[in-house]
Amino acid sequence: MVAEILSVGTELLMGQIANTDAQYISRRLSELGVTLYRHTTVGDNPARVKEALGQALDRADMVITTGGLGPTEDDLTKEMVGEYFGLRMALHQPSLDAITSYMNRIGGVMTENNVKQAYFPEGAIIMPNLCGTAPGCIVERGGKAVAVLPGPPRELKDMFDRQLAPYLARRSGGHIESRFLRVFGIGESRLETMLLDLFHSDNPTLALYCGAGEVQARISARAETVEQARAMIAPLEAEIRRRAGDAVYGVGANNSMAQVVLEMLRARGETVCFAESCTGGMIASALVDHAGASDALSEAYVTYSNEAKERLLGVRAQTLAQFGAVSAECAAEMAEGARRASGATWGVSATGIAGPDGGTAGKPVGTVFVGVAGPDGTQAREFHFRGDRGWVRTLTCGNALNLLRLCMLRDEKA
Repeated sequence: MVAEILSVGTELLMGQIANTDAQYISRRLSELGVTLYRHTTVGDNPARVKEALGQALDRADMVITTGGLGPTEDDLTKEMVGEYFGLRMALHQPSLDAITSYMNRIGGVMTENNVKQAYFPEGAIIMPNLCGTAPGCIVERGGKAVAVLPGPPRELKDMFDRQLAPYLARRSGGHIESRFLRVFGIGESRLETMLLDLFHSDNPTLALYCGAGEVQARISARAETVEQARAMIAPLEAEIRRRAGDAVYGVGANNSMAQVVLEMLRARGETVCFAESCTGGMIASALVDHAGASDALSEAYVTYSNEAKERLLGVRAQTLAQFGAVSAECAAEMAEGARRASGATWGVSATGIAGPDGGTAGKPVGTVFVGVAGPDGTQAREFHFRGDRGWVRTLTCGNALNLLRLCMLRDEKA
């Protein structure tokens, strides 16, 4: 099946909000094995919405629209879908009852324009909105289909996952299973070279997606049953793991490096303390984003100044004078100091030049040192990142967590 996304909203065209809906749908379609060639964004103009819809349906089997389902006059996506197919709008009483109940539950006032949200092209498959007042729908005509989703991300995601995803699976025939392997420390081009011969299969298929310092390898298989699809994926996954080794750190599109590290620490009954300079608390925050962080993290230090490094972590003045705050020696002493002060199993540090200023010929912007101190000693690694201040800090965070992960893996294999 070939699909297209049609995003409706003048605010998207003007750059007032980011189109996270299209990003989410794209990822979910990829997981479902649905082919996606184009995104189109159009403002709240009836004629242009209808024109864009027609062009998309000429190219695709299915069009997924986002936005334009609100109660105001410029919310006309459903109406334009109805006009395109020559269908009149009809009241769907269960939707009206659900909207009325929702408004009463939140203490809102039901107005006439809210009733508009309960009208749909005649014969449409209704998708109830469990998070808001804008139900969606699916209109099928002549072998084509249009799925109309609300714009608010929370409502869209819930409706897609609960209702549209099962519809797409049925419509595409058979079952499509996808597995995402997350790879850190091997760039996209190098990983592609390592796996080049594995891309030649039609079923299962392999695709790479680049992220913040990592690559996701998506394996998708189509079969009559879930079990058959998973059996097709297994040997390809095993071969990728064999070639990429410990660089494969997790499975799943939403399984982050911080989550994997946290799960490892909890499983081992160990703790970590972070000492951060250029990242300013980002590494600790990444861990705290996940439930159960208190099992592994009791404290962390943001030691931005040299004085703080000396006072809180015990970094020697001689080290700072001889090698500087951005050095392997300083990173090592920061990690050891964090471990010593907290009593944690592991101490992890980060110190560097995030920019845009502060670089020198010997230590340009993007120079970063990460230290890890553990039961078997201390190591520090040098990195050189390119990008703006935010990107350097993001990459530092990922690489610090990855170095801790690799240290724990080596400890397990010892």
